[in-house]
Amino acid sequence: MSLNRTQLLVLGFFIFAWGALVVILVAAPEVYDQALRLPGGERILPTLAFLAAISAFLVLLGVGVLRRWRWTFWLVLVAFLIGGVLRVPASILQLSGVLTAAFPAWYVLLQALIGVVQVAIGLLMIVGYGREGVWGSF
Repeated sequence: MSLNRTQLLVLGFFIFAWGALVVILVAAPEVYDQALRLPGGERILPTLAFLAAISAFLVLLGVGVLRRWRWTFWLVLVAFLIGGVLRVPASILQLSGVLTAAFPAWYVLLQALIGVVQVAIGLLMIVGYGREGVWGSF
């Protein structure tokens, strides 16, 4: 099975996203606490359950990318375009103080960067779709 540039790019993003989740879990677990709104006490089990659920979802999407499932293409495309477009202005508004930032500035900047990358990948997916159809190479 040969993978084209679009598939490699999406899989690379998934691997980066999973790695970032793990690094944040180890280096800044308070971000997970804030995001999950965990009460005091036992935090490891819910955090690991969350990481396991995200991991399973990313594996499912990764299999869909490898097998070139049509529904996976459209789900990823819509999520990247809408999610990416919304992340960037939300991050700018949080950093400028218009919206309250519940997370550290480095995390808000990371979210903005992820949004830019998502939009770029989504646009490249559209180019590939125009050339070769679902999961076509850009």
